[in-house]
Amino acid sequence: MTRATEQLITGVDFVAIPTRDIEKAAAFYGETLGLARSVYMPERNFAEFETGNLTLTIMNPEKMGREHHVFNGPLALHVDDVSATRAALESRGISFGGETFDSGVCHMAFFSDPDGNALMLHHRYKPRVTEA
Repeated sequence: MTRATEQLITGVDFVAIPTRDIEKAAAFYGETLGLARSVYMPERNFAEFETGNLTLTIMNPEKMGREHHVFNGPLALHVDDVSATRAALESRGISFGGETFDSGVCHMAFFSDPDGNALMLHHRYKPRVTEA
C-alpha cells in the first residue's frame, strides 16, 4: 500500500479511560494491575499510568464537561504470558469473561475495570504480517 499524502500523525500519546470514581480507578490500575502511576491529580479528576508504550489517562469526563461513556472496545494490554498473568489477576479479585481465546496468532483474555471499561490481556505468538 502506498501513501499518497505525507503522514501527519506520528504516534498516540495517551488513551483516555473514563471513570466516575478516580480513587477507586487509581487503586485498580496502580495496585491491582500493577501499572506505574506517573500522575495523580484527583482534584483535577485524572491520573495517569504507564504501560511501557502508551499512557493510560484515567479521567472523570463529567467533571470536565463531557459525557461519561464506557470504553467498549477492549484495550489490549500486552503481557508475555496470558495464562500466568490471568492467574495472578484472578488471585487479586479480577473476574474474566469466558476462557482465554486463541485467535490462531494470539491469546486474549477479556475483563473489565471497576467502571465496566473493556480490557484484555494480549500476547501475539506468531509474527505480525503487515501490508508494507
